[in-house]
Amino acid sequence: MYRDGICRVSGNYYTKTVQFFDINYQLAQADDKAQIFEGYCDFLNYFDASIHVQLTFINQRANMQDFVHSIEIPARGDEYDGIRREYADMLKNQLQKGNNGLTKRKYITFGIEAEDLRTAKMRLERIETDVLGNFKALGVQARPLNGLERLELLHSQLHPDGQEKLHFNWSDLPKTGLSTKDYIAPSGLSFSQDGKTFRVGDHSGAVSFLQILAPEIQDRILTDFMDVEGNLLVTMHVRGINQNEAIKMVKRKITDLDAMKIQEQKKAARSGYDLDILPSDLSTYGGAAKNLLQDLQSRNERMFNMTFLMLHLAPTKQKLEIAVSQSASVAQTHNCILTRLDFQQEDGLVSSLPLGLNRIRIERSLTTSALAVFVPFVTQELFMGGDAMYYGLNALSGNMILLDRKQSRCPNGLVFGTPGSGKSMSCKREITYVMLTTKDNVIICDPEDEYSPLVNRLGGQVIRLSPNSRDYVNPLDINLNYSEEENPLALKSDFVLSFCELIMGSKTGLEAIEKTVIDRAVQKIYQPYFADPRPENMPILSDLMAALTAQHIPEADRVAQALDLYVNGSLNFFNHRTTVDIRNRLVCFDIKGLGKNLKKPGMLIVQDAVWNTVTVNRSIGRATWYFVDEFHLLLKEEQTAAYSAEIWKRFRKWGGIPTGATQNPKDLLHSPEIENILENSDFIYLLNLSAGDRKLMTERLNISAEQLAYVTNADPGSGLLFFQNVILPFKDEFPKTTELYRLLTTKPSEVSHGGETG
Repeated sequence: MYRDGICRVSGNYYTKTVQFFDINYQLAQADDKAQIFEGYCDFLNYFDASIHVQLTFINQRANMQDFVHSIEIPARGDEYDGIRREYADMLKNQLQKGNNGLTKRKYITFGIEAEDLRTAKMRLERIETDVLGNFKALGVQARPLNGLERLELLHSQLHPDGQEKLHFNWSDLPKTGLSTKDYIAPSGLSFSQDGKTFRVGDHSGAVSFLQILAPEIQDRILTDFMDVEGNLLVTMHVRGINQNEAIKMVKRKITDLDAMKIQEQKKAARSGYDLDILPSDLSTYGGAAKNLLQDLQSRNERMFNMTFLMLHLAPTKQKLEIAVSQSASVAQTHNCILTRLDFQQEDGLVSSLPLGLNRIRIERSLTTSALAVFVPFVTQELFMGGDAMYYGLNALSGNMILLDRKQSRCPNGLVFGTPGSGKSMSCKREITYVMLTTKDNVIICDPEDEYSPLVNRLGGQVIRLSPNSRDYVNPLDINLNYSEEENPLALKSDFVLSFCELIMGSKTGLEAIEKTVIDRAVQKIYQPYFADPRPENMPILSDLMAALTAQHIPEADRVAQALDLYVNGSLNFFNHRTTVDIRNRLVCFDIKGLGKNLKKPGMLIVQDAVWNTVTVNRSIGRATWYFVDEFHLLLKEEQTAAYSAEIWKRFRKWGGIPTGATQNPKDLLHSPEIENILENSDFIYLLNLSAGDRKLMTERLNISAEQLAYVTNADPGSGLLFFQNVILPFKDEFPKTTELYRLLTTKPSEVSHGGETG
């Protein structure tokens, strides 16, 4: 094995391996399925007779300690360790429900004959580039393996218990005099006398081959094999046949069949039978051979020889026999036979390793489309490492969905669902995970007072914005921690313009002169604060009104008169300096108590407070999560909608992660500017949708009929998850006996504290 991943298997035969990942073939629309299938046919046709191809599909029991470690939530010695324990226990239970202890991996190994390593390297790298390009055209992610990764792969196959790690360094080879083979070799290998099984380390193994008897096979066959529990390695060795050779071979067969037909007719004539009565096999095979010849000559079909092997591994012989019989029954349902490789177990084991070497000479000739029926794509999984969070179980495989929004191109998110479908619950679960496992800040805009119990339990600050409350937030608070390219005053002036436009309620917006007088007043009122940045020097709305009145211009007076209601009138709630701790890691703005007139400016002020927090956190490299419940309320007003669109466009650069939850997706399609919010969201969580919304989202997100079933009359906490280019159906059954569930739920029957469900 060489460092770059090229392996000299024997003599002049060299191979290379590429790992590829899943796409959602099983849930795709019929048209998309056909397109993927045709693309896969083109992919197979690329390999000519000089390239040997091996497709490897591995189900392997992983080291459970590693898995459990990846979902652990370490204690921090604070009052939230009880909740952390509950959350960690819930994750462990969910891990056991699925088969995340079973890793599924897919590889393609291709090999060529070459005079020397240099010649082999040039050609293999060219093939690798083409293979990666073909995968990309199919929408499949793929990556080449280097030498160390290939050794780790081989090592894991020869150490099936998954406990032993490969300890290898290239610099050790000259020192020790060992070869790369020595490092991956198992502790022991023995092949039984009866020729049916073997031992590798402390595991029993058996290799079988698949006899394809069915004239037609369904495209689920490979999926059904891979769904069988336990350590399993499926191998397909594919070798292209030269097109001219294939056509000659089929023509020879047709000639043979015609000769047999003449013989049968002669017999019939001698016996006095009708000459057209022929054995049914002759008629069937003759027709099939002619169709095959037509396919090879006129359609984009080629001929391949394929060897299909299955290697089962188990801790005991008894478990091995059970696993083999399970796979045999799957083969039977597809009209195939799984046959043990008697007295060829050693050759079978070598041929199963992803080396590109086939020592089993049991081959079946198939055309491109017949071979492509073994579609290697099923359904995607999301199990990311790092700071990945739990988002439910994959409804197809039962595996946990763990993903890290920070790693996506655009971490913005949207949550859609009818009342009671679990929108608030999913947001609260995410907020809890952020608070328990990271140092990030969380800000919530809560129009229905649903989040207070959770925020209080997690030590956050609930800010009740209402005329009766003594929690004040100053809309003119400014933060000087902006980056060099951003002018804090220019950004604040932009906010004040939006605020004044909102309270003046003009259909046409602010006039040019009104914008000028407001900007002039903003420049003036911040001068004392910039000269001496103390909290008591921070301006408030009455200072803005005074600066406008002092200009003695009719336009300035008009704006000042509109502000008077918020300064001296009954809505003077916002004319105070901030009295609450906005610097708390978890801040919830409860705007339920704001009347209709105050709710709009209240939301705008919340958004401005979010920007202030984001700018502070950006300077210390900390992320800011922003959750907006009842997001449609923000999208109805032009100013708050424009501000939201700005957040969805620019937040990522500032380390912000916004999430909007709403039951009305159509509010996101009001205008091109608001549509950008949907376009700029890489994370979309679809729960149960109404008929109208299903139609709308099907068109916007290209959802197939199979996928649509998961958001039609769905149970609470079930639906479809869109993350970058992955679409997964999910279900989330949160244990109801925990303190955490009582904090997360918003069902009136389950909480003494009321609120809208879901």
